Amino acid sequence: MSGFQRVVSKDTAEKFYLKVALEFENPDTRIDSVQFRALVSKALHQLYGETGASIPVDILRFQDDTMEAILRVSGRSLVKVWSALTLLGEYAQEECAIRVTQVSPHLLALAVDSRHFFQNLPS
Repeated sequence: MSGFQRVVSKDTAEKFYLKVALEFENPDTRIDSVQFRALVSKALHQLYGETGASIPVDILRFQDDTMEAILRVSGRSLVKVWSALTLLGEYAQEECAIRVTQVSPHLLALAVDSRHFFQNLPS
């Protein structure tokens, strides 16, 4: 028998981490981390009003060149943040989309993407 053990958690985690990618219709459009923060707040405000705008979202990392970010949200707010980001359609008169590429209750899990993982096995 192998040493693999599958662990399934039935309780909601205290925090969740989202890896997201921002895409603009015009590929030359770029924003910085401050503008990205405003974009997240705008998305929450548009969908949920003042209550949504008060949801705490921590931006742990934002890469200006790829416009990818890692966000930390509470387990109770995960669905609201995810839906607000997904439904955002424009920012600063530019059409855009936010793609949620990975979600995990463990930050380390975002370091590996099985779609892009290659393992070099010895011959």
